Amino acid sequence: MADLPTYTKNQLALRNGQDKPEIWVALHGLIYNVTDSRLWRNGKHYEHWAGQDLTDELKDAPHTEAVFEKFTPIGRLG
Repeated sequence: MADLPTYTKNQLALRNGQDKPEIWVALHGLIYNVTDSRLWRNGKHYEHWAGQDLTDELKDAPHTEAVFEKFTPIGRLG
């Protein structure tokens, strides 16, 4: 994973399901493309919004970070 491109918080923020067609979220410094997930339609998943780092919000989720194992990291948050 060392060869993953690095994206800024501003670049991540544009992938919120509204501004660009991609829907991205970050967790522990890795960025995941969740565009194809039915749970992230329009960039919203329950009270969470795409285009941001969800690391701090995960503790309030009813699931663990294991749900991210089904997605392949596409970049690093720099």
